[in-house]
Amino acid sequence: MIPMQSDEAHYSAAHSPDHVAAPIGADEAAQALGNGPIGALVVASIAVGLLFIGWLAFYFFLFVPRGPIG
Repeated sequence: MIPMQSDEAHYSAAHSPDHVAAPIGADEAAQALGNGPIGALVVASIAVGLLFIGWLAFYFFLFVPRGPIG
């Protein structure tokens, strides 16, 4: 561990008003969120679709040819 001198004041980057984002109004926030998480939904849909296709491949090429259990 690196020892720090306790007599020095520490200021974070957020201490300066220059590093803090300006507040946004409710209209701007609604406009930014109005489109919704389209990209995340597309990525999730592709992932679920690939998972389902993989499951179907296992089912038809591995389980069905083996026949029923028993």
